[in-house]
Amino acid sequence: MSATLSPPATASLSLGGLHLAIGGSPILRGVSLAIKPQSVFCLMGRNGVGKSTTLKAIMGLLPLTAGSIAFSGTRLDAMATAERARYGLAYVPQGREIFPHLSVEENLFIGARARGMKPMQDEIERIYALFPILRDFLRRKGGMLSGGQQQQLAIARSLLTRPKLLILDEPTEGIQPNIIDQIGDAIRMLRAEGSMSILLVEQYLDFCRELGDDFAILERGAVAASGPMAELSEDIVRRFLTV
Repeated sequence: MSATLSPPATASLSLGGLHLAIGGSPILRGVSLAIKPQSVFCLMGRNGVGKSTTLKAIMGLLPLTAGSIAFSGTRLDAMATAERARYGLAYVPQGREIFPHLSVEENLFIGARARGMKPMQDEIERIYALFPILRDFLRRKGGMLSGGQQQQLAIARSLLTRPKLLILDEPTEGIQPNIIDQIGDAIRMLRAEGSMSILLVEQYLDFCRELGDDFAILERGAVAASGPMAELSEDIVRRFLTV
């Protein structure tokens, strides 16, 4: 697959029958999803059902046993992770994985350099509009930030790659409520801009219901329920989400 492909103008993601095994143990068992352009899609489920594995498969971090991944009609299966990132996918994993010994400003700069250029001033101002606290902490080392502030930094860094699909793995995990609200506000602003789709793995049910357009629930590595967020009934919640 050529690394010279340009990111698409709009982003839709299609997963067709993903199968994936780790150490001989099946983890994904025929996962199929369709994520529409300019939408927020929530991938949900209990711990250990394959949510994070699905995201890693999308990014090419884990090899598929079978199935297909297409982004706005282009097959990603043969692309390396770096190619997928250049093609418009941005991934914020659990644990955030910022550079703790670099300043906030340096972390942000790395996000822009990943696409081979310096950030434009309007891009930086957009980041400050989404996450105002980062402007105050530009010289502070990333490792000195709180967990919630690190999450904001990780999302901000990924946005400077100019993604068409932003993939967030449990962005509210272990974060104080006021920063959860700020992250939710940022996701709303990004959706309103209409320049990307967002794939959100999340166990915080109210967060998903407030932000999501569509959902899918995994159970034992397969899709157990899916549809518009308005169809996420209490019966489905009890069957597949309640611990």
